[in-house]
Amino acid sequence: MKRIYIFMLAAAALLFSCSMDQEPYGSLSDKTAIQNSTDLGRFRNQLYASLRGVTSGAWIYDSDLQMDEFHGLVSNGNRGGEFSNALITSSTGDISSFFASGYSVIATANELLAKGQELLDAKSDSAALIQKYMGEAYFVRGFMYFWLADHFCQPYTQIDPAKAATGLPLTTTYNPTADINAYPSRSTLEETYKLIEEDLGKAYEQVKANPEEQNAAYVSQDAVAALQARVALVKGDYKTALAKAKAVIGSGRYTLTPIDGLTDLWTNDKGTEVIFRPFMSNTELGGSTGAEYVSSDETNADYIPTYEVLSLYSEKDARFDVFFKLYENLDVEGTKYQAYVLNKFPGNPALRTGTTNNIMNMSKMLRLSELYLIAAEADARLNNLTEGTQYLNDLRKARITDYQAGSYASASALLSAVLTERRKELIGEGLRMSDLRRLGQGFTRYASHEENPDLDNVVVRTGAALTYAANDYRLTWPIPKDEMDANPNLKGQQNPGY
Repeated sequence: MKRIYIFMLAAAALLFSCSMDQEPYGSLSDKTAIQNSTDLGRFRNQLYASLRGVTSGAWIYDSDLQMDEFHGLVSNGNRGGEFSNALITSSTGDISSFFASGYSVIATANELLAKGQELLDAKSDSAALIQKYMGEAYFVRGFMYFWLADHFCQPYTQIDPAKAATGLPLTTTYNPTADINAYPSRSTLEETYKLIEEDLGKAYEQVKANPEEQNAAYVSQDAVAALQARVALVKGDYKTALAKAKAVIGSGRYTLTPIDGLTDLWTNDKGTEVIFRPFMSNTELGGSTGAEYVSSDETNADYIPTYEVLSLYSEKDARFDVFFKLYENLDVEGTKYQAYVLNKFPGNPALRTGTTNNIMNMSKMLRLSELYLIAAEADARLNNLTEGTQYLNDLRKARITDYQAGSYASASALLSAVLTERRKELIGEGLRMSDLRRLGQGFTRYASHEENPDLDNVVVRTGAALTYAANDYRLTWPIPKDEMDANPNLKGQQNPGY
């Protein structure tokens, strides 16, 4: 079983409502134990342990397997099959784990915020340091609510966000209770995003002491601004998305990784464009994002890219040779095949701990290239053709050998080019479902493997040509059944279609 959730949360199987009387992982049983900023700093380490988990492994690949860019192989033991074959229900185990674990992270952030405020009110030592830790907690809580909303709520751009029960159950205080009547019902989506934006705004003001630098292991103002740009894009707030993206791009602190640095970026997790990279070491690991796509001996893969994906890249696009690798002897039920695999997460040698943990890469949670794409898309939507084209050309120049700058006669032509470039640049990073949701688009998987027709015989037929209609209800995950059963205030608030 390669499905990995290494993130040391309260417990992946605990439910949010059912566990409101449980303490978050890392909480100190002695309520007086956090006496000063040093104690709070130790507790704050759990936030970063959580971020390692929720930005890697199945948190990234499950939604990608559900979309149009990968085919499952018949030898995969049905790992990821519920997602790949459109069989998810409110009882799907991973769905329940994501929801419960997400709220466990939120509980940790809530308790740190409460403890931090107690220290500030008591005029404890190092007020600036305490406020910084609280800023990091606001960032984590905002990110976690955003991730949950972008999977468990209908897309902001496709519904009325002020409609009742379209958002998440919101909790901003650590208040454990076994009283089921105190469990929250769903907010409006508008209220959910208001909290996300408020949290990120507070985070921006309070993490000033953390350095703004490449490959930062701690949340900085640049990291907050980059996440704010992503949130604004998903929300359809293109002016804010553009402003936040431009602020980070214009800082000059990061540069797009050049062509000859791409392998180092994705294998060794080093590059000039990573804004925030939660710390990992071979003793503090997250999840294996590459586990479903590659194997250490290059003979196994659970999922391979579709031919449509492979054909997106031009001959001179350096990303093709970095993102994909031809396995000469891919073993599918005893027969060997030539097949391209997604090699974007091949395993960092520095993170190897043995034969069972050799496909680990650090999560490159926020990168400059995404901000170039956000800026280009926002410019296209705001009809700023010159600036938008420049952002797109700059990114392509850093990815395509001998690139000749393109031009576009209309905003729609530029937008189409940017959206294609997003697919090429961000493949496998867990953003494809988010894009299809906000764009109101469906898909049909390209069924034939024209690069090697023999592969058509070993692709899981159920999902080979899978089709999702535009605004398909399955583009929003169901609130877990166990959660619905445990919280009476969620009655009648399940997502449409489930």
